[in-house]
Amino acid sequence: MKPVELHPEAEAEMRVAARWYHACQPGLGARFLREVAQAGKRIASHPEACPIVSGSVRRCLVDSFPFGLLYRVEGEKVYVLAVMHQKREPNYWKCRVL
Repeated sequence: MKPVELHPEAEAEMRVAARWYHACQPGLGARFLREVAQAGKRIASHPEACPIVSGSVRRCLVDSFPFGLLYRVEGEKVYVLAVMHQKREPNYWKCRVL
């Protein structure tokens, strides 16, 4: 398994989404965070399994929520660039690929 590291803005996106889901229904934010963690475990175990979306960046969908983890494999770690809503601003994260 490769360790997973989140870009600071990806971490912030995840927290904002969890707060929004919690405001909609108590407990839903925690469920969102659990599903994101499960997606993180999947990419840690099998980082090459998800499809490439741009260059070397891959996307792992989050179960039960319209989000995906956009990541790339960097040597011995997986670096998550974005925790992205699938229906909004599809290319905003590309400035994080440097």
